[in-house]
Amino acid sequence: MRVEVWSDVVCPWCYIGKRRLETALAEFPHRDQVEVVWRSFQLDPSAPEGETHPTLPALARKYGTSEEQMRQNMAHVEQVAADEGLEYHLVDGVSGNTLLAHELLHLAAEHGKRNELKELLLHAYFEEGRPVFDVESLVPFAVQVGLDEAEVRAALADRRYLAAVRQDGATAQALGATGVPFFVVDRKYGAAGAQPAELLLQVLERAWADANPVTVPPAGSPPAHACDDGSCAV
Repeated sequence: MRVEVWSDVVCPWCYIGKRRLETALAEFPHRDQVEVVWRSFQLDPSAPEGETHPTLPALARKYGTSEEQMRQNMAHVEQVAADEGLEYHLVDGVSGNTLLAHELLHLAAEHGKRNELKELLLHAYFEEGRPVFDVESLVPFAVQVGLDEAEVRAALADRRYLAAVRQDGATAQALGATGVPFFVVDRKYGAAGAQPAELLLQVLERAWADANPVTVPPAGSPPAHACDDGSCAV
């Protein structure tokens, strides 16, 4: 079973959603047969590449509220994150274009390191306050998960994964995603937003049941043949 998750590396609800999915999977009896695939989704693709800005005033302007109200909103999100074992520091955060980070995640996928890098980027940004917007910031993370620095720099320079990032975005739009995190199971079942682990577990269970129906013999059917195990003489 495949679970695809569209998210951004600077989306606070995406990290919360990741933890909740992990909690759901821990309770799912078939978790060893589930593949989690992280897909690219940019919250603000219009942000200029190579530039950063303080997150708090930018969000206050975007939503037409005061900075004090935005501080309160951020404090609420920080508490929700804390309930999932995450230590956010949102008020002092900076924002920027995450396109290069998503391109790097596609490179990591080719080396079987996408899940590891995804966690590292989210942790670095939200819990350590480290930037994830430019090549020099991203290279140490890539090296930490075992990628070759020269290959990373070359891939980010020639933008070889740009089309893959764009395709993820187009697919999300086609599937009806308007925000993230966006969970899709086997391209049949979906859940939008950082849903509770209990709900995500229900989605997993329904998808599994539909993909693996239990066949019930008709009433009055004879029992299985006693020689089905090969123990009887021919």
